[in-house]
Amino acid sequence: MLTILIGLIIGIGLPMQTSINSRLKVSVGSPFVASLISFSLGTLFLALITLLIDKSLLFPLNLFGKEPFWLWIGGLLGVIYLTSNILLFPKLGSVQTVIMPILGQIIMGLIIDNFGLFGSLVQPLNWSRIVGAILVVIGVIGAVSINQIIVYRHKKFLPEKANNLWFYRLIGIVMGMFSATQTAINGHLGIVLNSSVKAAFVSFFVGTISLIIIVTIIHPNLNFQKNKDTPCWIWLGGFIGALFVLGNVYLVPKIGTGLAVVIVLVGLIVGSLLIDQFGWFNSTKNPITFAQIMSLLIMIFGVIIIRLL
Repeated sequence: MLTILIGLIIGIGLPMQTSINSRLKVSVGSPFVASLISFSLGTLFLALITLLIDKSLLFPLNLFGKEPFWLWIGGLLGVIYLTSNILLFPKLGSVQTVIMPILGQIIMGLIIDNFGLFGSLVQPLNWSRIVGAILVVIGVIGAVSINQIIVYRHKKFLPEKANNLWFYRLIGIVMGMFSATQTAINGHLGIVLNSSVKAAFVSFFVGTISLIIIVTIIHPNLNFQKNKDTPCWIWLGGFIGALFVLGNVYLVPKIGTGLAVVIVLVGLIVGSLLIDQFGWFNSTKNPITFAQIMSLLIMIFGVIIIRLL
């Protein structure tokens, strides 16, 4: 029960981080710079937590030779996932940019569990898990897109009229698979380092270094402009992201990648609905509909099937 609760909480926090970082992007003028600030603050926060708990940020250097190379790329995968969403948004529109990565996360999570990839617990794929995953996917699609699909039909809106639209959809699915892979890798890294907080710190540190390189290339002459109207809470995104990674590192060894992914996804949708309902973080209010509530219940039922059957 505790692991499920942790998964839901960090999932709820993720859309809050997205809303906060979106407001930060407005202040700094670049999504990459906003991500760098968020990653940097998260890294500093995790460094402090690691020092308090483990008394050191260091680990044996011989791990680089003993362990597989993929153990150290979790943070890089997180950056790729974040960047891909930014690039896919104008191609697919908001609905499909959310749905396609989620489908990839579900698919990859079950594959990782079935074969025990990246040091994860082996949980064979059976019919109950397949049915549960299908229900989660149906719930995700409903909770995120029912209202927007109706709007698109009335306005006859298409994100992009292009023959290669499915190419971008495939990229979204693959990026979602990268996200699930990051979750599994960071979970195994926590086992190798014998510390969940140190694994989360390493992941964020790698992501920060990657973003420093990206920002240096894209914005070599970057200048910050002070804005007196900037709210204090726009700096919280990195801390929420750090807790998200830390929570996943803790969850994966205990319940497996597939279940960790679907529980967090349930929390993600709940958080999104709360933000829409109350307009938190200067977002536009979009009252929750009955269809969205039913979709959320379908998702929860799917998670119960995967967890208990």
